[in-house]
Amino acid sequence: MTQALRLAEQGLYTTQPNPRVGCVIVKNQKIVGQGAHLKAGEPHAEVFALREAGLAAKDADAYVTLEPCNHHGRTPPCVDALINTGVKRVVVAMQDPNPLVAGNGLKRLQAHGILVETGLMVTEAIALNPGFISRMMRGRPYVRSKIAASLDGRTALNNGKSLWITGEAARLDVQHWRAQSCAIITGIGTVLADNPTMNVRLDHLTLSHTIRQPLRVIVDSQLQTPIDCNMLDASKLAGSPVLIAYANDTANHAATLQAIGAELLHIPKLNGQVDLNALLEDLAQRGINEVLLEAGQGLNGGFLQANLIDEFIFYYAPKLMGADAKAMFAISELTEMEQASNLQVLDVRLVGQDIRLRAKPSAKSS
Repeated sequence: MTQALRLAEQGLYTTQPNPRVGCVIVKNQKIVGQGAHLKAGEPHAEVFALREAGLAAKDADAYVTLEPCNHHGRTPPCVDALINTGVKRVVVAMQDPNPLVAGNGLKRLQAHGILVETGLMVTEAIALNPGFISRMMRGRPYVRSKIAASLDGRTALNNGKSLWITGEAARLDVQHWRAQSCAIITGIGTVLADNPTMNVRLDHLTLSHTIRQPLRVIVDSQLQTPIDCNMLDASKLAGSPVLIAYANDTANHAATLQAIGAELLHIPKLNGQVDLNALLEDLAQRGINEVLLEAGQGLNGGFLQANLIDEFIFYYAPKLMGADAKAMFAISELTEMEQASNLQVLDVRLVGQDIRLRAKPSAKSS
């Protein structure tokens, strides 16, 4: 199963909206076939592994990181392939997280006399597909908030300047998080202050498929996005589309933005801001599994107060920027320590000269 999980990681940047899955076929204590799902529409991991195993798949054991599919999508059901090749046992790390289909593939295998076992390395399997699981079970993507800050927790100078707080190694590390995300969300404040492109720049990587550019989303309540900003550069729109979520269009700007290729999504709240819950639900319906939030203190604060952040990725630079610089989250004033958001640290490491700290909301604060 460890090898199957390693194989599944080959699809880290490419399988969306599908999950990352690996499969290993074992017979007489030897691996006779292995495979990974790499791209939606292409064969699943089980098919690749069974092809490599050939006739040796009969009476063999199959180790799969996710329950084999039992329905027709872009490809035939994987349970049929396992049944037809005559495997005798299927070991599955985790069931399909879709409540409507969970366990059906396993039941079909059992109905054909195949021994089925589940739960081996389930924790590792869950960690491999947090976004797919979130979309299936909660109806919204898994949201990571990436924040670059000084050691005193400041993300930009008071005049809005923030390029660059962290070093080159940290900025390169961020590209990997972008690449495995289906969408990148930023706010109009960041667009106006930094004029970013928010695309993936990892051309040096050797991957089995061309790097897929994520959907870029601008949360712009009053529809102020400049038509000449880098995110709307016509040369980049085709390979990396832009969605602008807005609440009001008092300046009648919508038609102009649509004319240059941006897609608009009108989802207002009663307070005149974009409904962030509705935005995430819409993204889930588009097949978005993982979202990387790269924004300023306003939008970060909005996501935090709505309890919509599943994981934080903090990059701390060895700098001090002072009390007048901008903070990470603009939220309502807290009056008691019990109101603070409690986090569970997942990982801490040096990336160049910067500190990368990953954390998630603790059970108490989520």
